Amino acid sequence: MTVAPALLGLLQSGPRHGYDLKRAFDERFGQDKPLAYGQVYSTLARLLKNGLVEVEHEPGDGPDRKRYAITEAGVSDVAVWLATPEKPEPYLQSAMYTKVVLALLTGRDAADVLDAQRTEHLRLMRELTRRKSEGDLADQLVCDHALFHLEADLRWLELTAARLDDLATSVRG
Repeated sequence: MTVAPALLGLLQSGPRHGYDLKRAFDERFGQDKPLAYGQVYSTLARLLKNGLVEVEHEPGDGPDRKRYAITEAGVSDVAVWLATPEKPEPYLQSAMYTKVVLALLTGRDAADVLDAQRTEHLRLMRELTRRKSEGDLADQLVCDHALFHLEADLRWLELTAARLDDLATSVRG
């Protein structure tokens, strides 16, 4: 997830303090990996430097409290980001493939590597399925996305297991 466009998008509803942005981000997008405050403020500093946000100071007796507001350039930046499709990630050289090949090269049982990975994928799929059944629509969509990727990985694991003898011959060449 790209943090900067997400923060800009959240600012489109109105100016917010950094801690409000963090809370809104975590509620919408950060269930599994909340943002650190340092990341929020460093991102806001970069957006400010690039002219995508501006600071509104609040009058008061307490410490200087900054509210961040999106600029017209920031609104345009979000529009461009939303309209630009993400590059599909084909994972042509995945860590799983590397582990299988290295197991074969080092004389270890590559089938064990595949079995351990399959077990971990199935464990995570069960967890996501439970979370999906208990979650709201946003959580269901996030879980569906992850589950579809895990299903594709499982298909690859099965195909690789079926081709393991041929791969071993090819690798040991």
